[in-house]
Amino acid sequence: MVAMCFGTGTFVVCDTFMKLTTARLPPFEVLFLRGVFATICCAGLLVILGQWRDFGRGFTWASLLRAGFETASVLCYIVALAGMPIADVIAIEQTAPLILILLAASIWRERIGPLRIVLIIAGFIGALLVAQPNANGFSATALLAFACAIGTALRDITGRSVPAAIPALVVTTATCIIVMAAAGAGMVLTEDIVMPSGRHLLYLAVAGLFVTVGHFGVFMAYRLGTPGAIAPFFYSFAVWAVLSGVVVFHELPNPLALVGIATIVVSGLAIVLLDRRRVLAGALPIPE
Repeated sequence: MVAMCFGTGTFVVCDTFMKLTTARLPPFEVLFLRGVFATICCAGLLVILGQWRDFGRGFTWASLLRAGFETASVLCYIVALAGMPIADVIAIEQTAPLILILLAASIWRERIGPLRIVLIIAGFIGALLVAQPNANGFSATALLAFACAIGTALRDITGRSVPAAIPALVVTTATCIIVMAAAGAGMVLTEDIVMPSGRHLLYLAVAGLFVTVGHFGVFMAYRLGTPGAIAPFFYSFAVWAVLSGVVVFHELPNPLALVGIATIVVSGLAIVLLDRRRVLAGALPIPE
């Protein structure tokens, strides 16, 4: 639980520094430079912890598939982050667990149940309140935020296939390298490269450090704890994001968006608590 809250908080710190930098630099360049610093941080930690010998194991098919979905997700995310308030982007991205439930039902034929369906619909209604489409439909940035949520859900599904014997830091390092390479390709092919200032390089170095810690924290949370115990704390993302928006960017989501954020969080927590009750009910002894 502590690892999840710590991981979500450090991710938001990273995102805050990246958003500050996207005001001056193109988004893919920001992501590429952050990836350079994150890879350096990961490499140093691998050496310090003596896990560098396991580096090659981070590129198994399961790890590569997980990293691929993470790459698609984060490429959508950085572009959305450059054009939307940080709290709104993260709120839409938090529909990922709802999408995960739908994917599990489709792939493994898991029964959802009518109450969970109602809660999932409520969560997506909350996302619509945050995105606030107009007569012309959703904005491009809102659509990218939704695409990010889908990529995150697919990442988490494939992450279950990563062998537990592979150290979390090794998986994090492989993910950082693949994201960096994809962002570099996007930067070269689609953007005019801008020379970063020393301040922006410092921001991205801090972002690289915090995204490394965030990946490690969230990955370890899922590895050490049961999903039912740690899932509620995934929604601490919303708290950190609103705080970042108010403190750093002096922006608070409008009332409709705040209602949407609350709806997403409440629906997600309700599903988690409902699932926990079902597990506990199934574990109770049958009276003779």
